[in-house]
Amino acid sequence: MKTRVENIIKKHINDDIILQKPKKEEYGHFAIPVFKYASQQKQNPIEYAKELSQVFEQYKEFESVEAIGGFVNFKLSDELLDEMANKVLFAQHTPPKKSQKILLEYISANPTGPMHIGHARGAIYGDAILRIGRYLGYQIDSEYYVNDAGNQIYLLGLSIYLAAQEQMGLDVEYPQEYYKGEYIKDLAKKALEHFPQEYFHSQDYIEQIANWAKDEMLEVIKQDIANLKVTPFDNWISEKELYKDWSRVLDKLKANDAVYQKDGKLWLRSTQYKDEKDRVVVREDGRPTYLAGDIVYHNNKFERGYDKYINIWGADHHGYIARVKAAIEFLGYDSSKLEVLLAQMVKLLKGGQPYKMSKRAGNFILASDVVNDIGADALRFIFLTKKADTPLEFDIDDLNKTDASNPVFYVNYAYARINSIFTNLNKSFLDTRDTTLTNLEPHEKDLLFFALQLPTQIEDAFAYKEPHRITNFLINLSSKFHSFYNSNKVASSPRQAELLKILAVVATTIKEALDLLGIEVKSKM
Repeated sequence: MKTRVENIIKKHINDDIILQKPKKEEYGHFAIPVFKYASQQKQNPIEYAKELSQVFEQYKEFESVEAIGGFVNFKLSDELLDEMANKVLFAQHTPPKKSQKILLEYISANPTGPMHIGHARGAIYGDAILRIGRYLGYQIDSEYYVNDAGNQIYLLGLSIYLAAQEQMGLDVEYPQEYYKGEYIKDLAKKALEHFPQEYFHSQDYIEQIANWAKDEMLEVIKQDIANLKVTPFDNWISEKELYKDWSRVLDKLKANDAVYQKDGKLWLRSTQYKDEKDRVVVREDGRPTYLAGDIVYHNNKFERGYDKYINIWGADHHGYIARVKAAIEFLGYDSSKLEVLLAQMVKLLKGGQPYKMSKRAGNFILASDVVNDIGADALRFIFLTKKADTPLEFDIDDLNKTDASNPVFYVNYAYARINSIFTNLNKSFLDTRDTTLTNLEPHEKDLLFFALQLPTQIEDAFAYKEPHRITNFLINLSSKFHSFYNSNKVASSPRQAELLKILAVVATTIKEALDLLGIEVKSKM
């Protein structure tokens, strides 16, 4: 709809079009400021707006076109709104294939424990971007980067090794740092069944236990991902495997004068690309740092030749952006092709009190526990109601409320109410196909016009990587519908046919948007 209007305007203005919402609702559905265009034509803006309005009012798409000050305001015709309504109700969604190839990496939680609630936010955010992008026709591959190199994997093996010894009745002295929780005890029990007893009498076997445990944890993470209704990943990339390429990547850095020796360490000249200080990539003992792993990984990514790369990281990784982009430049690539999105942590309450930590996990809230409490659909919706880079706090008890304070209920109730109307009349949404919308009342046109704006919300949600635009749209659409429903009788109304068609568009829009976000709509409440 918005594109249709823009294309008409572009026939008469050879420039970028800035389509806006009018200052007052009664002015119309869309408006364009003409000051820039009038200046190009060396005309008075008010006079130029009047000239343009006379040109545009000839189009059947507009009920009226009015010049107000330096703006041209457009009211859409019933004919155009009816045409757009039919597209929503009866057309298949077949977006043109976009040529841009995108690699989207998200979650990438360490395989040392189950997914916690912070991981879940990044998972749902990334999955929403993936779904929206693919819906729009972008070629997107999803990727999970498995951090299976470094001390944390050894520490996992050590924790299981010690827990197994404890289960064998041996005296155990735990180090200051180790993984704890019921899941470690469960893994230790499985390890005792999987490995010979001698594996737990010598630390020589800890690495083998660690590698086995990593694979076990990856299976748990994959199940957590499935329980969140996250789309299965296209690629699982092992950090440990990538490290085999470190020497070659390091040679590339050296060839581009990207590194230097100081204090027995190897440093990346990241300050050349706006980092606050240079970064160590190889320690005194010759071990590569965490940054080295990121460098190898991003070299691997860029060698695969995507047009754009999107990383979703936890907000605590903000400081890594500059150093990784610096490395990308030193490797000979364009770092502007990498977009890093940050997901803030979540504060979860239950009955106004902090949500209890999981005994199974030890010291954090398991994503699986929250899914068991409220379901994946409610969690997905509530996580997508705010920008991912802003803190999120919610009380899961609020998601059991049956009023407007619970956005999940509020949106589903709108759909269920409409579905109930059609069920009671023994009709389906498609039965409205023979109705032509004419002589629409202002309140009818307002509801229909709002519902028809979903395509614009979807485009903007992907362009700005803000899926919350869609959930907020759904909440506002539901609010408009509930007000409309409470003020208008539909069944047996003289305008029953027209009202049913409008409500069919609203319901179809709600379902399409929820489907897009991976949330199942409820037909009954």
